[in-house]
Amino acid sequence: MKLVSTLKDFFTMPVADEVDTVTARTVGRLVSPQYPVRELDPLLIWSAAALLIMGLVMVYSATIVDAEERYHLAGHHYLVRHALFLAIGGVAGGLAFQVRMAVWQRFAPALFLLGVLLLLLVLIIGHKVNGAQRWISLGVVNLQPSEFMKLFVAIYAADYTVRKLRDMKSLVHGFLPMMGAILVVGGLLLAEPDFGAFVLIALIAFGVLFMGGLNIRLLVLLGVLVMIGFVLMIKFSGYRSARIDAYMDPWTHRFGDAYQPIHSMMAFARGEWFGVGLGGGLEKLGWLPEPHTDYLLAVIAEELGLAGVFVVIMLFAFVIQRAFVIGREAIRLERYFSGLVAQGIGLWIGAQALISMGMSMNLLPPKGFTLPLMSYGGSGLVANCLALGILLRVDWEVRQLKCGGGA
Repeated sequence: MKLVSTLKDFFTMPVADEVDTVTARTVGRLVSPQYPVRELDPLLIWSAAALLIMGLVMVYSATIVDAEERYHLAGHHYLVRHALFLAIGGVAGGLAFQVRMAVWQRFAPALFLLGVLLLLLVLIIGHKVNGAQRWISLGVVNLQPSEFMKLFVAIYAADYTVRKLRDMKSLVHGFLPMMGAILVVGGLLLAEPDFGAFVLIALIAFGVLFMGGLNIRLLVLLGVLVMIGFVLMIKFSGYRSARIDAYMDPWTHRFGDAYQPIHSMMAFARGEWFGVGLGGGLEKLGWLPEPHTDYLLAVIAEELGLAGVFVVIMLFAFVIQRAFVIGREAIRLERYFSGLVAQGIGLWIGAQALISMGMSMNLLPPKGFTLPLMSYGGSGLVANCLALGILLRVDWEVRQLKCGGGA
């Protein structure tokens, strides 16, 4: 009973004022019964739902033969697990929606610290898969903390920006503290190693700071330093250098580091305009490694053609556009933390989707980036659903505030 009472207090605690935001009287209208709940953003909901459902179907198509012939499992093995992850993600997103944004802001530093501790725990008790130590075994499932760290960084960066709003032009007080925090996270990620997650997390953090008013000269300086750092890491890391060589000249390395990109491009070529039909792809039959995770878009391209790829791109465009519109509206109503979180989530989903698509089309060097909301993977799917729940919460609070204000 004590646990139930604690959870009830957590979800129903009074809304705290944000820094430089609306008055307590106006905030109180968010939960006032005289202002009815308006519907949530339908375009965001239906676009995200379409991506989740399409991902479920395509994961099944990509794994049904591989599960039976390679792993001697039931053909629906990955379908059932993906559906289970989707159900868990739905529940997690629903719970996240119930939490007021003021509570997310209050716990932002604690969430960031939790993410750091989980990344540290990976290096201590995590197990390796294909040479990378990124997962913590929980028995029947594996937890990948870096997926949740993307969300935690978006929340923490938004809270940091609101607290440091007057220092965003300062190198010492605005820029360097966040730089130090991200370097700590980056060091832990590079030890796994997970270079891709480090790049994405840094992009999320400093993207939020930029949208919150970070001095453009500091951002340019950061960009120069990051580029120098990336070049040095690639130059002095054998496998990263080999991947760049394979990207620049894939056919010379078609049996080595360019094996996946080559077969991904072949899937795109075979699919042409309208694909070979759902379930009719050949590249997933042992030719294209990891078709249900990193290269799910290649399976879509082969089976549904350019038309299917275009639908996926448009659905992602709708989700990202709505995230930034919701964030902009929240900021207009002086809900600064909420607005930056929404835009940070949009930046995260957009950047990861863009990189994953570019990798599948060989427009970018190969790297382990899944397609958000679609690819197989429990941690990534649950983290994405949590982000959607928070994004919908921002939308809900904005709509209630506008309704209470007579808009």
